[in-house]
Amino acid sequence: IDGRIVGSSSSLVISPSPEYEEHDWFEITGNGLFSNHNASGDTLYGADLSTHPEFRNMGIGTMLYDARKELAMRLNLRRILAGGRLYDYCKYSHMMSAKEFAEKVVRGELQDPVLSFQLKNGFKYIKVLPNYLLDRRSLNFASLIEWQNPTYRIVKRSKPNRV
Repeated sequence: IDGRIVGSSSSLVISPSPEYEEHDWFEITGNGLFSNHNASGDTLYGADLSTHPEFRNMGIGTMLYDARKELAMRLNLRRILAGGRLYDYCKYSHMMSAKEFAEKVVRGELQDPVLSFQLKNGFKYIKVLPNYLLDRRSLNFASLIEWQNPTYRIVKRSKPNRV
């Protein structure tokens, strides 16, 4: 906006095996170098998405998620997976587990700036990932989320690599 970068998104293509294997951010992104990107994979992994604080609540995050969805459809990928910090879990950790917190957010009983936003953007909560990323607010917990590509056509792909 006016020559300023106000948001960013980083993704890589993977073939996770097994399907919803626990992982941390460093493992899934090849230590942040995306060295495990697999062009013949079936899954776009959302490694990072951020909006400049001065430009939040302007739809930029949704535009970035929509761009990921368009990319997944253009590349005929089966889905998008991502780990999202359970940003407000620190406020509730003395009362419930991270799994209970995430499930309450999914049911609409609690709000979380990250998971609630992801759910509003069409992602489905899969499970909690412990020790995902060193982070005080989430106490290192993330939610594994998934968006399935409605236009995906099954194709024969190369042998997947392990992530």
